[in-house]
Amino acid sequence: MNKLCREKDISGCSIFGLINTDGEKVSGRVITDAISVMHDRSNGLGGGFSGYGIYPEYPDEYAFHLFFDSIKAKEETEDLMNKNFLIEYDEKIRTDNSVNLPNKPLLWRYFLKNRNILTKEGEREETFRVVMDINNNIDGAYVISSGKNMGVFKGVGFPEDISKFYRLEEYSGYTWTAHGRFPTNTPGWWGGAHPFGLLDWTIVHNGEISSYDANRRYLEMYGYRCNLVTDTEVITYLFDYLVRKNNLSLPLASKVISSPMWEDIDRMDKKERELLKALRITYGGALLTGPFSVILGFENGIMGLGDRLKLRPFIVGKNENTVYMSSEECAIRKISPELDSVYRPRGGEFTIAMLDECYE
Repeated sequence: MNKLCREKDISGCSIFGLINTDGEKVSGRVITDAISVMHDRSNGLGGGFSGYGIYPEYPDEYAFHLFFDSIKAKEETEDLMNKNFLIEYDEKIRTDNSVNLPNKPLLWRYFLKNRNILTKEGEREETFRVVMDINNNIDGAYVISSGKNMGVFKGVGFPEDISKFYRLEEYSGYTWTAHGRFPTNTPGWWGGAHPFGLLDWTIVHNGEISSYDANRRYLEMYGYRCNLVTDTEVITYLFDYLVRKNNLSLPLASKVISSPMWEDIDRMDKKERELLKALRITYGGALLTGPFSVILGFENGIMGLGDRLKLRPFIVGKNENTVYMSSEECAIRKISPELDSVYRPRGGEFTIAMLDECYE
């Protein structure tokens, strides 16, 4: 894969997500219709989708989506997988090759079961180690997603092209996220498109993480390696580190990643002030700086979060059992013209929607 596809462009990016909190599944065609409205926020250097609930026939296996540069990389990856997993089933990811996309890698998926009997967290940690091992030690192999009953579909192209290429209308899920990329300081290449995935976490992001180097070095102390040539990768890993490894709730993790300014913390009541000070001191290396709005997908829901100064647009809409998050309201209205409510979260404010419950 050519990581330096085109010259640097300056930019917008589009993000979109939806969840049916009652668990009802919708076709990938719906999320494609929404993100296509924001076509002009992309430039064809990256697009992608994540879907949850899309593999009901393999609900208990880890679904690995991989990009390979060569057959050799594929063979080395399978040798490594076989040491840790039983490969229940694998296949080339089905695509529509009439779609003309540049530098297409070999696309493969595996449904894996841990060889060892482990606790849920033990399984997740072992899977995490395998993902890091593949991405760092096998040249030309990139794990794109690695959760259960979910998957990431992405590449170099406009989101509508990526959807058609992956035949997204053939998948149905209760949660979807989507992204149209307009690269700023990092190249447009297949591995650098969004969403970014690790276990069941996925991130789509509009903005630029100016603290990337500090965040990357911080994560490397805990076994994470950033090698996909983009600033967004750190956000996915930070949520995994804070929530899975340190047992913070998502609301608390959001206050680490998008913490209020010190002067704002000083004005809070004592209990909240002491909590936020403790979080800043303990997890200072996880603070993101720079403009951003993100949508985090996970097994049971999605969360939207923006930077503390609200330098990137973000809007939330609700209609009965469906919650929408987007860069622009028009994308929501495209697939749901009548909404029960629409609002714009403040800078640093999180919005979480989960299966069977939604809270802000």
